[in-house]
Amino acid sequence: MNFFTELSNYIIPLIIGIIMIAGVRDKIKVFDIFIKGATEGIEIVIKLMPTLIGIFFSIGMLRSSGIFDIVTRIVKPILKIIKFPPEIIPLALIRPISGSGAIGVATDLMKQYGVDSYIGNVASVIMGATETTIYTIAVYTSGLKVKKSKELLIASLSADVVGMIAAVVFCRILS
Repeated sequence: MNFFTELSNYIIPLIIGIIMIAGVRDKIKVFDIFIKGATEGIEIVIKLMPTLIGIFFSIGMLRSSGIFDIVTRIVKPILKIIKFPPEIIPLALIRPISGSGAIGVATDLMKQYGVDSYIGNVASVIMGATETTIYTIAVYTSGLKVKKSKELLIASLSADVVGMIAAVVFCRILS
């Protein structure tokens, strides 16, 4: 175990050193290439900024509006039949949209129910088994100028639903 701890302390400087040695050996201007890549990265961030601002604004409005509470109350009877904890609905709704929003909701759930509780375990597994699908698709498709992403969205959200159901099933089995 100590070997891997020590290795992790040196791996990044080692990779940087290998890149610099290879650049000198091949007579490549490594710093110029680094600057060009950093400039391209900043340009991509600037192109993505409107999408990110829109997503973050929408998430803030959704959380503040109380829509999650309304949706939870509406679907609660159905969820009880299939034994899906209704407390998880706010997390299930926000996870595909925002990772930081989902962390906030998961943290609230863990504070309220405890980290070792069934709800806390389900929230943890959902955080690990799902993706910020809408956010990821919005960022990558807008950066690549992809216009048709309906099939990608359907497949990705289906995978998120499967991950959430699996989280509930496995946490029920293991608790």
